[in-house]
Amino acid sequence: MSITAAADGSALGNPGPAGWAWYIDEDTWRAGGWPHGTNNMGELKAVLDLLEATAVDADQHLHILCDSQYVINSVTKWMPGWKRKGWRKKDGKPVLNVELLKDIDRALAGRSVEFEWVKGHSGHAMNEAADKRANAAATAFQRKQDPDVGPGYRGRGGAVAAPPATTATATTAPAAAAPGVAAPGPASESADDLFSMFDQVEEASAASCSTAVEETALVADGPGTTDFEQVTAREQALLGDRLRADPPSAAELLHPAFTEIGASGRRYDREEILAHLAPLGDLDAAEFVADEVAPGVVLLRYVTTGPAGAAERSSLWVRENGRWLLRHHQGTPLGS
Repeated sequence: MSITAAADGSALGNPGPAGWAWYIDEDTWRAGGWPHGTNNMGELKAVLDLLEATAVDADQHLHILCDSQYVINSVTKWMPGWKRKGWRKKDGKPVLNVELLKDIDRALAGRSVEFEWVKGHSGHAMNEAADKRANAAATAFQRKQDPDVGPGYRGRGGAVAAPPATTATATTAPAAAAPGVAAPGPASESADDLFSMFDQVEEASAASCSTAVEETALVADGPGTTDFEQVTAREQALLGDRLRADPPSAAELLHPAFTEIGASGRRYDREEILAHLAPLGDLDAAEFVADEVAPGVVLLRYVTTGPAGAAERSSLWVRENGRWLLRHHQGTPLGS
């Protein structure tokens, strides 16, 4: 016997009102969220609640459809190493969303679980159903309403798993096959340059724009968020299709003197970048590391991966008039 379910998360503002949901069929699904959270928190919570809800049938194989490379890589590749290092990354910094990840690690014990990557917003019926419910939960919190939590999971014994709490606390931040967990499916697309993609601009311009609600034109600064979280959220938004399809909004996050050095070594200015801005499609970004190199100046480093390969990225963010603006970006293909 096997259980197949889709899990998804959503955040309006990222961070902002956030929701999560998992979906098996119209009679078997559940959703919840928080007044303030991130998309990654929602993605992780959806998987965690699915594991907990289906624990009554723990002898059955669980097949999880997920459009988040962050979740899949966290569980199937990175988590064992994080645990060995005391839930710290290789640079010594704490793992983000660590409480959710620890709960997932505990919930996986003794389970047969397989993750399959599916492309988000591409018409996959179960993924779309989970996304719709996660977004509805986030929207409910945005409107200060109670979300529809769904019917839940009814095990073979007929018992329905307890309904979810609609609020929870979790550490906010970016995010080795674990025992019993299958490796992920295909990785998302990648590109050498964060903005320009001059070598692929015709292909990128023809790509359809994602309508993902979790990616917004401007990233809100939630109460209590650190400079690191604010800068990381902005960087993630600039990687998202929704913002990249709206150059005037993307321009709000770029410093007037913004520059980029592309993989070819060519230098681009702000106007050139905005003129060629186009959706990237799916992109997996991870291992975010931030350093305050001067007061009001943060250097953000991370890695993107996909079928086109991996790239190491560096972004310099400066705070001017109370706003974080991207001053410079450079992408370097790994292994080249």
